[in-house]
Amino acid sequence: MKRVVLSILLLFAFLTGYAQNRNASICRLGFTYDISQSNNWGKYKPVVTGVIPYSSAELAGVKQGDILEAIDGVQSTEVSPQEIAELLNPAGKNEVILTISNLAVPTKQVMVKKDCKKVNSITEDQLASAFSMYSLETTSERNFTCPFKTVVTPDSVNFGKFKTFAFATIDENNRKLETAINECIEKEMTKKGLAVDIVQPDILIQTFYFFDKNPNFKGVNKVMIDKEPTYRYNFTVSKMDTFPFLGNSAAEAEAEYLLQFGFRMIDQAFVPGRILWECEANELLEDSYKLEEYARIHVPLMLMQYPYVKYGRNVLYKVNQRTYNYTGISYDIDRLELITDVDRNSPAYASGLRPRDVIEKINNNKMNYSAEEFTAGYKNFISKTMKYRDPKTQFTDANGFKRCMYWDTFNYPKVADALQSSGNVGAFSYLYYYAPYVNPAGNNACTFDIKRGKNKMEIIVRPTIRREITVEIK
Repeated sequence: MKRVVLSILLLFAFLTGYAQNRNASICRLGFTYDISQSNNWGKYKPVVTGVIPYSSAELAGVKQGDILEAIDGVQSTEVSPQEIAELLNPAGKNEVILTISNLAVPTKQVMVKKDCKKVNSITEDQLASAFSMYSLETTSERNFTCPFKTVVTPDSVNFGKFKTFAFATIDENNRKLETAINECIEKEMTKKGLAVDIVQPDILIQTFYFFDKNPNFKGVNKVMIDKEPTYRYNFTVSKMDTFPFLGNSAAEAEAEYLLQFGFRMIDQAFVPGRILWECEANELLEDSYKLEEYARIHVPLMLMQYPYVKYGRNVLYKVNQRTYNYTGISYDIDRLELITDVDRNSPAYASGLRPRDVIEKINNNKMNYSAEEFTAGYKNFISKTMKYRDPKTQFTDANGFKRCMYWDTFNYPKVADALQSSGNVGAFSYLYYYAPYVNPAGNNACTFDIKRGKNKMEIIVRPTIRREITVEIK
C-alpha cells in the first residue's frame, strides 16, 4: 500500500517544493533524450528516447530515435550536456528550432514551442497518474523485460547511410511462415523511413527461427504454478497482454517448449557480407505458441533498438498508459479547489470555467480538501475496495506494487458507491467518469459547482477522452 500512495505523495511534494515563487513557470518541449555513445547512431549527440503525447514536440513531428544535430543553430557536439539542456529551455524565448536527422531524412528543421505551466499548478494528466488506482484498466505504468540479445558491428559506420533493404531468399518449405515474418519486419522498417529495393538494396535482412518441444523438460515447478503471468506490450491491440513465457529466473528444464527467433541486417552497400545489426530472442515456454504470432508481437519491440541500441541483453521496456477525461483545467497544488489555469480551446474553457474560479464540488464530491487529505482519502478508498477487484487480473506496476488488479465487473456498482462516500474524497474520480465502474449511468457530462467572487453557479463540462500510450526503452 505504501508504494501506491508514494506516487501521489511524491508528486505533491515535488510541486509544493516550488511554491515559494508562485508566479514562476516550469517549461518543457515534450521529449526525453540520451547523449549517445553509439558508434553507429549520433555519437556524442542527443538522441530522442521518448515523446510526450499531446506535447509541442509530438505536434512538431519529433520521434523516438531522432538525432538532435543542432539547437537554434548551435551544433550539439560543440557544447556540453549541461549546455544542451540550457539551449533546449532558453530564457526569454517561447520556442526552439531543432535540426534533426533520422533514417528517413539527412536533416530537417522543426520549430518546437515550449509548454509552460505555473509551478504551483497540477494538470489533469498528472492527476490521472496520481489517482490511477481508480482505473487501472486504463491508466498504469508498467515495466517488462524481453530476453533479446542485440549485437552491432564494431565498425564505426553510420546506420543513416543505409536507406534500402530486401530479404534473403525464402525457404520454400516454410514460405507461409517466412512471408508472414518478413511482412512484420518490412512494416516496421518502412515506418523508420527505409524503402524496399529488391534490385540493389543497401541491407539484406536474413531471418532465423526454431520452435519445438524441450527434450530436457522435467515437469512444471510447483512453486511456479501460482506465479504472476508474463505481460508484454502488444502493439497490434495497443495494450499489455499475457504470454506463455517463463521468466528470466526459470531453468530450461521447467520449459515444455523452446523458441528461438531472430533476424540480422547484412551490409550490401559498403562492406558486403558485414553484419550491421542482429537481434535474437530465446524463450522458455509453458505452452505451444506460433512463430508467426511471436514475430507479429515482438518484431516492433526488437526494432525499437534499431538504429539506436541501449541494451545488449535483456531489454527493459516501460509502458505508460493513460486514458482520462481532459477538460483543460489546472489546479493549485496548495489549494486544490482553486483553478490556476484553463487551456484555451478546451472543454472547460468552452463551458465557461476560468482561472481563479473556486470549485466547491465535482459530480457532487466536495473539493475543499488539502493534498494530504486527498492522499488519505485515496489510501482509504484503496484499502476498502480491494475486495471488489478481480484477482485473475493481478499485475505488478512500475513502482513495484504487486496487488494491482482490475475491478471485478460484478462489483462496478459498489465501486461507484465507494467513490461517492465522503471519507474517500473521490472528487478527482471525474477523470474516469466515462468508465462504468465510476459512473454506471454512462453520461460523461461532469457537473462543476463553482464560486466566482460572491456568485455561485453550476457548470456542465463535457470532457474529451484522452488516450495516451508511450512505450520506451528504459
